[in-house]
Amino acid sequence: MKIDIRSTTIIGVRHKGRVAMAGDGQVTFGEMAFKQKAIKVRDFKVAKNQVLGGFAGAAADALTLFEKFEQKLEQYEGDLKRATVELAKEWRMDKMLRHLDAMLVVMNKQNSFIIAGDGNVIEPDGQVVSIGSGGGFAQAAAEALLKNTQFSAKKIASESLKIAADLCIYTNHSISVLEIS
Repeated sequence: MKIDIRSTTIIGVRHKGRVAMAGDGQVTFGEMAFKQKAIKVRDFKVAKNQVLGGFAGAAADALTLFEKFEQKLEQYEGDLKRATVELAKEWRMDKMLRHLDAMLVVMNKQNSFIIAGDGNVIEPDGQVVSIGSGGGFAQAAAEALLKNTQFSAKKIASESLKIAADLCIYTNHSISVLEIS
């Protein structure tokens, strides 16, 4: 399964005891931008708002996966790592779910994970995690801001997404940011 997400940018940053996640608002279909203010990041009430998630890819597919992920979080009592692995297993094995076209990034104060429909669960080494078409731009900007500023996690997430939006045609400046402390 080739995953080629050209639809958004999500960035997560862990810094100074805080975690922030930002996403742009552009929804595209092919070469057309249909919506400018979509919300692609959320916190999960079942985990007492201590888990953040963002998606890139087909919106309906991602929302279905968010719902499944929330069920896993509830089932495993907020254990992010377990919920992530179990979602990836179900996503890969289920006949209907395996056709969903999206990627998720989820994080809490301790862990960050990228979840893809081909069964991959990636736990990045650093403080920054990103997905989507502008993910590489946002991640590079966030890494530079971490090393060269005293910005908060929320400010780094927001500023790095603004930089990505200047470079990536599938990313816009309508930014949503969530933070857990």
